Amino acid sequence: MDLESEKVAKIVFDSVLLEFDSSPDYRSKMNITLNNTELIINIKSEDATSFRASINSAIKWISLAIDINDLVEE
Repeated sequence: MDLESEKVAKIVFDSVLLEFDSSPDYRSKMNITLNNTELIINIKSEDATSFRASINSAIKWISLAIDINDLVEE
């Protein structure tokens, strides 16, 4: 995911990092890295169902962080 600026990317990364690190799903593992304005999500899962659940969670967390950041900056 490519964000508008390094500042926004860092804010979103810091906001969701704990969720990625403490995700309790034992059938999949997720991590997130920051590269300038890009958030890179890696998911390793045992099956398609756990992969889909992981990607849905990641999208939800990132989307929420972006929405909250947008509200704060208004």
